Amino acid sequence: MKKTITAIVLTGFLAYVLGIYSTIPWWCFVFSSLLVSAAVHQRPGKSFLSGFLGLFLLWVVLAFMKDAANEHILSTKVATILPLGGSYLVLILVMGVVGGLVSGLAALTGSYLRK
Repeated sequence: MKKTITAIVLTGFLAYVLGIYSTIPWWCFVFSSLLVSAAVHQRPGKSFLSGFLGLFLLWVVLAFMKDAANEHILSTKVATILPLGGSYLVLILVMGVVGGLVSGLAALTGSYLRK
């Protein structure tokens, strides 16, 4: 359990640092997820889960904070264009799931590379 929580926190923290202090594209968190998963020894399933949760939580929290600053105007309009019923919360959750899946797959790859 300690390793899973450590991997979740490290994945989120390193993805945040890479996103803030680098000029590489949005998918730069893939490297942090892969490195954390290779460094923290876990079974592949737990590795995927920790990579998924680390980035999912980071993106959902950051998106909600940015979205609340402008009173959910833009995200409501985007959710209206997409088939989400105009719900900004569903849009934020979908965005978190997409990022979480990419990070989880990178963490899974890192777990298999460790073997």
